[in-house]
Amino acid sequence: MQFIRAPALSAGDRVGLVAPSRPVADGRLDIAADRLESAFDLAVTRYPTAERDPEGGPAAPAARARDIHDAFAECEAVLAATGGDDQLRVLRHLDADHLREHRARFFGYSDNDNLRLFLWNAGLVSYGVQAHPDVTVDPDLHPYTARYLERALFEETLGEVAPASEWTDRWYDFETGGPREWFDAPGWTWRDRGRATGPVWGGSLAIVAWHLQTGRYLPDPDDLDGAVLALETSETLPRPEEVGYVLRSLGERGWLDRFDGLLVGRPQAYNPASDRDPEFDDYRAAIREGATRELDRYAPETTAVFDVDFGHTSPTVPLPLGATATLDHADETLRFD
Repeated sequence: MQFIRAPALSAGDRVGLVAPSRPVADGRLDIAADRLESAFDLAVTRYPTAERDPEGGPAAPAARARDIHDAFAECEAVLAATGGDDQLRVLRHLDADHLREHRARFFGYSDNDNLRLFLWNAGLVSYGVQAHPDVTVDPDLHPYTARYLERALFEETLGEVAPASEWTDRWYDFETGGPREWFDAPGWTWRDRGRATGPVWGGSLAIVAWHLQTGRYLPDPDDLDGAVLALETSETLPRPEEVGYVLRSLGERGWLDRFDGLLVGRPQAYNPASDRDPEFDDYRAAIREGATRELDRYAPETTAVFDVDFGHTSPTVPLPLGATATLDHADETLRFD
């Protein structure tokens, strides 16, 4: 399958802020707009769905689709405000031909992986960073996130990415604006089965599971031959066995061994609103062990990399779905072209 990447941006180009999922709390959109303008010299346009009062919930699905269509037609890049849990209902209102004709670099993840998988089916590359939390949190934009976001905006490809030296899953306090607690990054863990190269498909574990359940927006299985599967967990802190269940389902569907590579994002293990409180090292090890077990069963020749810097922890690489990933354990490099 051939993928189209929207043209790289230049200084002064337009970024549309939309809410394909839900809007964000007051003030956070202002932070995102200010940082996009000051750090990247971009002109920000806010669309109605992003400016809604979050207390009223997301706009109707058709209205969210209309904002997506308008932003793609009017802007060089489109940035989702934040995630949520309702975007699946938007997809039936989208026009793939319109999005292909008016190509823009779309940025979002979590619930926005619904739209990104829709764009994948349309042959369009998209990127995994969004306004909140990635651009809004912390006193300043983290240098690691800023580096790769700048590449995703202004360069043809993301190129080689390196592990971050620090990470956090602590929540940012917008009231105090104080620094979060940061930890030494654990680095990446490899399951080496040789060099793997292919277009990236996947995203948030829950969204991939929803698409498997509905069956309405799945790609042609033949288009996944030689692809690289990417999965990451979210702030819901799913139990490690859930990762294995999704991979098992892909195996039983006959899909898992179509992938030449697997990328697993570093998992978030902290959520003060959750009744679960897993210990990070144990949690990531259990996810890795469960995923490896299913690979051994269904895809023994698939190379995998765990704890990669994408998803719901900080800092993050804007994982490009549809771009060609190369996993090379010989020199432990990961690149996206």
